[in-house]
Amino acid sequence: MKLTYSRGLLALALTACAFSAHADEIQVAVAANFSAAAQKIAAQFEKDTGDTVRLSFGATGKFYAQIEAGAPFDVLLAADQATPGKLVTDGKGVPATLRTYAIGRLVLWSADANLVDGKGEVLKSDKWKHLSVADAKLAPYGQAARETLAALKLTDGVQARIVTAESIGQALQFVQSGNAELGFVALGQVQPPDGSPVPGSMWRVPDKLYTPIRQDAVVISATRSPQAAAAFVDYLASEKARGVIKAYGYSW
Repeated sequence: MKLTYSRGLLALALTACAFSAHADEIQVAVAANFSAAAQKIAAQFEKDTGDTVRLSFGATGKFYAQIEAGAPFDVLLAADQATPGKLVTDGKGVPATLRTYAIGRLVLWSADANLVDGKGEVLKSDKWKHLSVADAKLAPYGQAARETLAALKLTDGVQARIVTAESIGQALQFVQSGNAELGFVALGQVQPPDGSPVPGSMWRVPDKLYTPIRQDAVVISATRSPQAAAAFVDYLASEKARGVIKAYGYSW
């Protein structure tokens, strides 16, 4: 009995060693709007594959500059199509891995449950002092917000009250902290994945007011774990991942 138990432990140890020998670790740069969804998808991917995923969150524009400078990322999940496309053109991205993993939705959101109305008319009022908007040069959601204001002919009227954030993540933080009463953020940042009501109040900006936010993924050419990186990008189209993507308010 003792011998059998020892052999069992040995078998488990050998299995663990074999598993770890084939496991990889990848560094994934994630657009701030997709942070919550990416964490859930990465956890599922790790469970299913044994690979480890390290996530970094921030503005797409900043990630582009870092990757161009040689930052050791294996995958970029951008908030737009243009940035991954530029990386491919620059020879920094693997062409065959370029794909749209989500289509985002822009919303005007407030932590105050009574501030934002269903048509966004609050933007024309004096009920607020500060509007949080991500830097349009770095964050595609910031560009979408600027397009929305222009379409509504409100740019000049609200310009003095805009607080510029370096990413859509910081734009949300400004509203959550009370530094801004309103903010243009991603639906995926404020919509609970369990289907419960969105906290605060919000207006879903009509799609016709801004360019569709198609978010692309790409494997970075300099990756040291090409198989795991490509597998992660492929995983974004899996049934499990798409369930998460949909739950956070994105389409594809």
